[in-house]
Amino acid sequence: MINISPSSAQTATTIATLTRALFGEQMEHHHEPWRKLFGTEPFRYREGLRPDERAALSYERLRLINDALDSPEDLVADVERLTALHEWVGPVDAGLGTVASIHYNLFLGSLLDHPAGPDRDLGEFVGLQRTGTFLCTEAGHGNSAAQLETTATYEPASREFVLHTPHAGARKFMPNTSPTGGPKTAVVAARLITDGEDRGVFLFLTPLGDENGLPTPGVEIRRLPQTATAPVDHCVTSFDHVRLPYEALLQSDHGRLTPEGVFTSSIGSPRKRFLQSISRVTAGKLCMSAYSLGVTRHALAVAVRHAHTRRTTGVTAGGSVPLFAHRSHHTPLLDAIATTYAATFLHRAAVGRWARATGAEREDGERFAAVAKGWITWQARSVMTECRERCGAQGLFLANGIAGQLAANEGTITAEGDNLVIWVKAAGEMLLGHFTPQEPSGTPPDSRDLDDPLFLQELLADIERVWHQRARARLRGAAAGNPLNRWNVTVTPALELVDAHAHRQAAQALLDAADQTTHPEAQRLLRLLHRLFVLRRVAAHSGDLLAEGHLTPDQVRRLPDAAESVIADLAPEAMTLTDGFAAVNEVLLDHPINRPEAFEGILPPH
Repeated sequence: MINISPSSAQTATTIATLTRALFGEQMEHHHEPWRKLFGTEPFRYREGLRPDERAALSYERLRLINDALDSPEDLVADVERLTALHEWVGPVDAGLGTVASIHYNLFLGSLLDHPAGPDRDLGEFVGLQRTGTFLCTEAGHGNSAAQLETTATYEPASREFVLHTPHAGARKFMPNTSPTGGPKTAVVAARLITDGEDRGVFLFLTPLGDENGLPTPGVEIRRLPQTATAPVDHCVTSFDHVRLPYEALLQSDHGRLTPEGVFTSSIGSPRKRFLQSISRVTAGKLCMSAYSLGVTRHALAVAVRHAHTRRTTGVTAGGSVPLFAHRSHHTPLLDAIATTYAATFLHRAAVGRWARATGAEREDGERFAAVAKGWITWQARSVMTECRERCGAQGLFLANGIAGQLAANEGTITAEGDNLVIWVKAAGEMLLGHFTPQEPSGTPPDSRDLDDPLFLQELLADIERVWHQRARARLRGAAAGNPLNRWNVTVTPALELVDAHAHRQAAQALLDAADQTTHPEAQRLLRLLHRLFVLRRVAAHSGDLLAEGHLTPDQVRRLPDAAESVIADLAPEAMTLTDGFAAVNEVLLDHPINRPEAFEGILPPH
């Protein structure tokens, strides 16, 4: 019988060590302020609100976040602090996570990243007298945003730009531009036209409405239908020859314009100018990943706690046991815990790489952030779906902190670049010289052990190499003269390469965290999680590994038992592992699933 008593699983020191490993030395500075804020009464779940009421509530709460900041500019400039906010906001208000990300990262971040040009007073944005939004995607141009068609034509005589939407397909699609939450200002991506020449896409500061909620003349805003994700005031927005002052252009080295209309740029490629203009999207990928991690860890904390407290039939007549006592119930949850630890450490690596990147390293940092974003947000969907199912009907209630967050996570999969599209881009870059496979160790597999973490990591590198070789072979073997067909025959193994790369990097980040942990029990648990995570991946690709001589037949046969042994070792420690997530206790205890008395008077007595 599994000992599932949380008090006997591990000591508070082990839990604290796991928390420190997950959140780092900056736990108190970066994370703890948000844990405390989101545990307060104004952020409690409110039953019975309509979607429009929830959207309005999110803006009210955005002001509470802003009031808690010493300096919004400092938050925006520090990607580690900014992503930490996203890790804690999701469990209390998915819509708040969306509008906060847009205001701080995309809007205010873009203003701060374009310091050239006339001085600009940011006071009304920093003080949230006006909420910021970001208008890039068009109805006819989603992930092909570099081809967007909104124009901003400069007139030197009046020192004004004329912002215009030429047709319906160029309308800005889906940003939160309605009067909900008060007056708003946008940064709008548009083609800069000077002297009749297209200079590429730049950002323009554009007021959308006045203090009374009336749209700026020439600005048309239409509400979009309700989505299944976070309740946000999504709209479609267009501009009919809206005049903007010279100061509206966000300038930097990638593009400068004098009042007389003379344009200069340090970048010759219009596409690269566009990417420089919207560079906050990379930080946005890290923010979306952080949001997914936060709601995933919270969902696991709910599901594992429920599994320990909800009782069900045992194997003998008349007896009952906690749900978690059943191997069929706790195995998928333990797999989910292993994946979530690996995903968290992968995110730490991606944020760290991006924060430290300079010069030529920026491109590698952007690619790594894109790979991590796709993998983490997809894994979040899988893990939260498992948690929802393991909570049964209780998992369907929005008040229990899983179902609504699971739906909202769909937005992270699409936001800041659709996952599949950004992975296709990463795949192409990895095949064209931005990736070097790890060389095989050369050590015969029959002398290796499935308990050896270094051997397991080498097997992940072997999987990576298999898909790299297949993708390269497809690319070389495709008929010349039809680039699209050549890529079509290559893309499937190329995407498998990206997935293999993400898995290896996540596993390595988890193993590194285990190696850096000095507490013996915490280290043991992290290494068990690493072993389980990698064994599942190796088992899924055991045929290729066997065929290529990286595994022996006996090792393939032993893979299921090896994983089962880890499950048995981890089962008594599940509560310790999820307690390490440091989920906000006030939020956890507010869920009806954790308060049977919440259903008194609603459900009949037993």
